[in-house]
Amino acid sequence: MNICKGQVQDTSGLVQLREQVFDEIKPYPSGQFGIAFKDLQSGATFFFNENSVFHAASTMKTPVMAEVFAQAEAGKFRLEDEVLVYNEFTSIADGTKYSVNVADDSEQELYQQVGSGIPISELIYRMITKSSNLATNILIDKVGASAVNQTMRNMGARHISILRGVEDQKAFDKGMNNMVTAKDLMLLFEQIALEELVSQQASKQMVSILMQQHLKGAIPAKLPSGVRVANKTGSITRVLNDSGIVFLPDGRKYVLILLSSGLEPEPAMKVLSNISLYFYEHMVPR
Repeated sequence: MNICKGQVQDTSGLVQLREQVFDEIKPYPSGQFGIAFKDLQSGATFFFNENSVFHAASTMKTPVMAEVFAQAEAGKFRLEDEVLVYNEFTSIADGTKYSVNVADDSEQELYQQVGSGIPISELIYRMITKSSNLATNILIDKVGASAVNQTMRNMGARHISILRGVEDQKAFDKGMNNMVTAKDLMLLFEQIALEELVSQQASKQMVSILMQQHLKGAIPAKLPSGVRVANKTGSITRVLNDSGIVFLPDGRKYVLILLSSGLEPEPAMKVLSNISLYFYEHMVPR
């Protein structure tokens, strides 16, 4: 996708911001970008390719977290309930079994607990803060991918598609992947930020978990130390995404979703962190 084909919609004087974003991505014509921003006080929005579908990578873990909280709220289980840690999953491609490779997982301590019980709340924490693939697959087995999708549809996110767990290589080879759009992730994070997802208490718990994120190379990277960010990243080969809520010191907050594909990690991280800084400077002019 060439950037000239992207559609931008903006309100409340975001023209300068649009120019900054375009100047940032212009040197990367082979890259694809999806952006969604919303100022939760004024309602101002900025969209660029907001409905284009991108590989979710680990940004799919936030919808999974939302569904776990939803089912706990519905009384299907308690977050403090323990589940068995295991590492054998069923491919959606052909029904064969596969395991998650510890060497490819950013969180490796959980593998030492295979065969033992662990609270569901701990699996959520590891899935979000350290992006544990093993925890993610166990939780998807617990709640069901179709239930995650239905919850997303119920909140208006029409294009988030959670088909499978992580590292289902046979499914990947067949193009059966988890997909997201910037606008749908914006809707999800907006409801979390407004404390309207599942319940006020559940939303607050989700924000608390997201704020303990260990992976901070994109949206939070260049923001001042007094700014708090509740975010979830995602990356695979030539895909780098970040999604989150930015809390300003004066109490205002905004949602920012940055999706990218076609770039190597270093330039992708530079572009996304710079774009994040532009949105912050728009909210807090010098």
